Amino acid sequence: MSPELIMHLGRRGLETALLVSAPVLVVTLVVGFLVAMFQAVTSIRDMTMGLVVKLASVAITLLLAGGWMMNVAVGFAREVFTHIEAAGH
Repeated sequence: MSPELIMHLGRRGLETALLVSAPVLVVTLVVGFLVAMFQAVTSIRDMTMGLVVKLASVAITLLLAGGWMMNVAVGFAREVFTHIEAAGH
């Protein structure tokens, strides 16, 4: 394997990791901010409320975007194995 191929696969790996994790991270960030604002406005100091809402939002996000996330990860794995197979010949 050439150094260029290794750099390409490393870059694609980081891009894929960012792309796959982005929906869950963005939803968790937005929901966490909204729950914190709600708790500040209502003076509710329950720590478990934020956690439960975030966990529920992550579960819903995985249900909605999980198929797409899996397709992106499998596509990257296929690309890696194709390059490994081509380098072996």
